Amino acid sequence: MNQFSFNQSKEQAPGSLPKSILILGGGTAGWMSATLLAKAWQALGVKVTLLESDSIGTIGVGEGTTPSIKRFFDMLGIDEKEWMQASNATFKTGIRFNNWSDKPEFSTYFHPFFSQLDQYWDQEFRHNIKLKQQGYGVSAHPDTFFPMTTLAKYHKAPKAPETFPFGMHYAYHFDAGLLAKFLKKKAQEWGVIHAIGTVSHVDTDNSGNISQVHAQDGTCYEADLFIDCSGFRSILLGETLEVPYLSFSQRLLNDSAVTIATSTNDNIVPSITQATALSAGWAWKIPLTSRVGNGYVYSSKHLDAKQAESELRAHLGLKEDEGEARHLKMKVGRYQKGWHKNCVALGLSQGFIEPLEATALHFVSQSLIDFVQAFEQGQYSAKYQEGYNQHLAKRYTDIKDYIELHYLSSHRHDTQYWKDCKAMQPSQGLSSILAAWKNTGEVDQALQQQGSQNLYTPLSWYCMLAGVGQFNRTLKSAKHLPNNAMVDIQKITEFNESCSQFFPDHKGALEAQANA
Repeated sequence: MNQFSFNQSKEQAPGSLPKSILILGGGTAGWMSATLLAKAWQALGVKVTLLESDSIGTIGVGEGTTPSIKRFFDMLGIDEKEWMQASNATFKTGIRFNNWSDKPEFSTYFHPFFSQLDQYWDQEFRHNIKLKQQGYGVSAHPDTFFPMTTLAKYHKAPKAPETFPFGMHYAYHFDAGLLAKFLKKKAQEWGVIHAIGTVSHVDTDNSGNISQVHAQDGTCYEADLFIDCSGFRSILLGETLEVPYLSFSQRLLNDSAVTIATSTNDNIVPSITQATALSAGWAWKIPLTSRVGNGYVYSSKHLDAKQAESELRAHLGLKEDEGEARHLKMKVGRYQKGWHKNCVALGLSQGFIEPLEATALHFVSQSLIDFVQAFEQGQYSAKYQEGYNQHLAKRYTDIKDYIELHYLSSHRHDTQYWKDCKAMQPSQGLSSILAAWKNTGEVDQALQQQGSQNLYTPLSWYCMLAGVGQFNRTLKSAKHLPNNAMVDIQKITEFNESCSQFFPDHKGALEAQANA
């Protein structure tokens, strides 16, 4: 694994590779932890056990992710088609945002995953944004400029042939329950011990480290290292070690969700997630090979569960008795530390930011990779624990700011929810980004000054702000521009259309994968 650059904790002596690891909790986070830790250390003699309760279900709020999940499976050495088929997965080129702006020309925009092809039109996009901020009537809508958007438009898979010379970043949609089952099977094949039991109490030693986890059936589980994947309850990190919790509820209003699955369209399989703004939040639409996942993420202060379900059904065109609705509560925030004493929390036990940009499994995979690298680099001690926690906290801040900006930058004022979102004061970091955007149409320097460590490139910020029409100056006529200042939109469109022909139909690519 790559070397990890972290600030080290003071006076930490080298440790020794833990002889045993206990993972508390199954679900996607638990079994991702089991597979990666088994891959990293089990050949060195480390015993990995996963303990989960058969009476506690998993949350599984979302079914989409970011391109970081591809890196995770590549590190495991698991072939893409193997796990995709096992979890009814589809490819994801990005997210289309609908109705986040009441400006007619900006009622929808696409946030693409980026590719090496973007180098051709990156500067043209930025150029037109600057002109638009100066009031010129030029096209600065992100849908015009990026090849991945064209792939999404034609329901293409982002899998280029081997002869295609440009790299494409992409992600996936999947059934979270099936993915957990696949990882469970893989982990057990690799020697991970699977234990069933519900926790009754947890012991700590004189130094405050966790020493034992006791199950209700009387079984005692000892380990050197504990991984907390127990969900929002955070049994080890939160309840036992009493690490303080930092709520984001004052900045991110959504705390509830209702989900309803619908049948898939056999003729078309989109390669996008859709996020459609509704009266008190937003609705997702995620295509799988077996069904379509739908849900409404909303604020319970502005809408009760019954109202939210009715609005989602109306949005989907469903009757009251069509489809089973599942209601969920979300705890939005993070624990002050993700690694404390001999415990590392992952998934919901570590923290959660609402699923607007599908970052939940990004936090799991990246936190896992970061921990393994930091622990190895620190010779299996807590030498880099402080740096790990600082790095994790910065990642939460950066991603939280990016999510929050969706609401602050929206052009909706039709309900009290959207008025309350717009009334929130941006953080210091967001204030500097918004000021830079308003003054010059550039945010690169503001992001650089903040030392941004999240997964969003400057182009992602440009796509969001331009996509909802954050252009407030009086329009000038485009004809006043000299010819050498005008971007050839037709040339860009033709280039992207031409590139899209190298990519397979999404549905056809999935069928070919299944038959391979």
